[in-house]
Formats: sequence, C-alpha cells, structure tokens
Amino acid sequence: MDGDVGVGRPLIAIVGRPNVGKSMLFNRIIGRRLAIVEDTPGVTRDRIYSASDWNGREFAIVDTGGIEPGAEGDMQLFIREQALAAIELADVAVLVTDMRAGVTASDEDVAQLLRKSDKPVVLAVNKADSIGPVNPDIYEFYSLGLGDPIAVSAVHGHGTGDLLDACVSLFPAPGGDDGEGGAIKVAIIGRPTVGKSSLVNAILGERRVIVSDVAGTTRDAIDTPYEDETGKYVFIDTAGLRRKSRVDSAIEYFSVLRAQMAIERADVCLVMADAGAGMTEQDTKVAGLAHEAGKASIIVVNKWDAVEKDHRTMDIMRENVRRELSFMSYAPILFISALTGQRVGRLFEEISRVYSRTSTRVSTGALNEVLADAMARMQPPSDRGRRLKIYYMTQAGVRPPSFVCFCNDAELFHFSYRRYIENRIRDVFELEGTPVRLIVRQREKG
Repeated sequence: MDGDVGVGRPLIAIVGRPNVGKSMLFNRIIGRRLAIVEDTPGVTRDRIYSASDWNGREFAIVDTGGIEPGAEGDMQLFIREQALAAIELADVAVLVTDMRAGVTASDEDVAQLLRKSDKPVVLAVNKADSIGPVNPDIYEFYSLGLGDPIAVSAVHGHGTGDLLDACVSLFPAPGGDDGEGGAIKVAIIGRPTVGKSSLVNAILGERRVIVSDVAGTTRDAIDTPYEDETGKYVFIDTAGLRRKSRVDSAIEYFSVLRAQMAIERADVCLVMADAGAGMTEQDTKVAGLAHEAGKASIIVVNKWDAVEKDHRTMDIMRENVRRELSFMSYAPILFISALTGQRVGRLFEEISRVYSRTSTRVSTGALNEVLADAMARMQPPSDRGRRLKIYYMTQAGVRPPSFVCFCNDAELFHFSYRRYIENRIRDVFELEGTPVRLIVRQREKG
C-alpha cells in the first residue's frame, strides 16, 4: 500500500458493472498501475485503496469489483457486498459506464442502488477514446437520472480532469482539526485478538468496547476521546488485520479498509503484538502498513502478565521484535498488560514523546552542519572517478520529518549512504519513534 478520510481527505468509490474499465480509470487517476487490469469480468475481486490529489485537494480513492445486481453465486454476491460497503464509506461515488455498449440493464440497476444510497454520484462514460466533437451516444446516459454524464477515456486520459473537477466540487469542506481540539489521534492496530479493545478499556477505566476471544469482534474503527493531565487523545480501535487468505467475507474486507484508513488519519500508531505468540508474519505486515504510511509508532507487546519470565525474558523478546521488525528500528518497545493495567500509564508519555519527534522542525543551518560533519566522518561514495557531491539539505515537511538533499548525481547516492545520513539526522536531532524520509534531488548543470 502506498491520508485523512473524513479529516480533509474525502473518499471516492469507483463502481459499476463488470468490464467497463473501472480499474484502468483508477490507475489513470492515481498515476500508476496498482489495480489488476484484465478483459475478463470479475478480475477485481477486492477493493483496492490508494491516495491521490487534484488541484491541491487530497483525496482517497477505492476501486471495486463489478456489481451484477441480478447475479447468483457466492463470488458475485461477495463482490456486490464489497462494492456496497465501499459506497457506504464514500463521500462521492463515480459510476463508470461504457460508451460503446450504451446503457444496459445492469447500469440501470447499479444506478438505482446509488440513488438509494443517497450519496453524491458522478456519472463517467468510459471508452470515449476519439478526439473531437462529443459522441452523440453520450446523451443516452441521461436516462440513468444521475445528472450530466462526463465522457472519459481511461486509456488515453481524456476527460479525467473534468471528472475529478466534478468529484472535488462534491467533497465536504476540509475538516480542520476534526473537532477534537488538537488531540493526538492514536490508531491501535494489530492482528485479531492481541488485545486492542482491552487496551482501550484499560485506558478508559470502563468497558466501552466489546472484548472477546473471537477474532473479528471489532469490525469498525471506533474513535474514543480521552483526556488527562498529559493531554488530549483520540484512540482509534481498529479491526484486526488478517491474512488475505483469512479475509473470507465482505464485512471483513470492510473492516480492513476501515483499519487502513484509520492508520492514515492517525498521528501515532500503537502496533500491538501478543507476548505469548511472539512476533508473527502478520505482525510484520501490520507494522509495515504504519511504516509505509510514515506514522510515528510504538510497538506494544501485550499480555506480558501471562508470560513465564526470568531475568532474560524481556531482553530476548526485545531482540526478537527488533529482528522481525528491522525496518522499524526507530520505534520504542513497551511491554504491557491491558488486563492488569501493567505499564499502561507509560503509554501516554511515549505517545506524547513520539508525536513531538514526528512534528520536529530543524533549521536549514543546523541540518547542513550535521551533513558536513557526516561527510567528514564518512566520505561520500564514488564510481569510476566520479564522486558524489551533496550541496545542501533542507527540511521539506513533518509527520514524518522529511528532508531533501541536493546533489550532483542521484545514482551515486547509494542506499547505504542514504541510510547513513538518515541515521545521523535521527541521532543528532533525537528522532526516536518516527520514520525519517530522505529525498534525493539531482541539481542540473548550469
């Protein structure tokens, strides 16, 4: 996976009957080939979610499988339920139809579903591939009762700007601070039954979220505000993220999408693991979602009370976590018990600390002093007599801290040297708990 849904980043759902070009249009909008594109109906079986922007307005977009309202069979019913779940979440639905095929009975059925949803709808008539006067066949699509049809070509890109203009005009107004008065938004993520809901209840001191040993009890992302002397927080208890092969119903797909969206709108992620089970492959994948989203993170090892311990147990577990989550070496590790409350209070201190780190701004002067010192300690790499020259560095953004290095040849800026510079920045400016992004820009001659 490569944002804030409901917090300044609305969601567009692309829907329609099979084989009208939904996935190709999705790829055109996000600017890369993410969805599987195939002429065989039903290839897009699950929803694919990504972030994009248009004219300065960021949004999320989700691709869905083809809806066949009258179809029978478990797979078709499954795809239909997924698409309806995406529509329920969306701020705007884009109904994709096919210029060449004209209005079909399936198009009319899908249009009726969208009218019942009471969501804003933009009607896209795809496969309008010729340049010149509008094909008069487009007027047939007014019969769907969804307003002005927009001719688009997912293959060539024609009309996609008009389509996105129409979508943006229907977005809700940007949401500011989401009404939470500057509270730190904390997503609690992890595979099922690691104790996410139990942790929320331990924090609140009351049973606010259903707790069960049955995987999948929490199927929505539940926002819970909390305030104490350390500050204001919103805890987002998410559905457990499962293996693809274990996601076997539309409601579970719905939950996974919710969890991914929760990660993106969070300021800090608590990546929870089960002390008894140790680090699993799925724990690694869940942590990877937070890392790829650039979120400050804390690794929370829960159920520590249930583990038989000696003087080496914690050190061994910490080494195991570091080995399995080597890409997240910046994240602090906290051993807790949501059941007994052991070390739960420490979470607030850690959350505030990593949030402060991921919001850090560093002056250009201080950055370049660190850069000069780093290059003096370890000479930049060279190849065939040509040496890497790094001219200067500046900060481009926060959450996570992002830095741009301007150099003479980006190809000489090897991964190992990039990692070395990142680590120097992290060490000097104490950026524990947050990813650091280093962007390399090659300065043109002259």
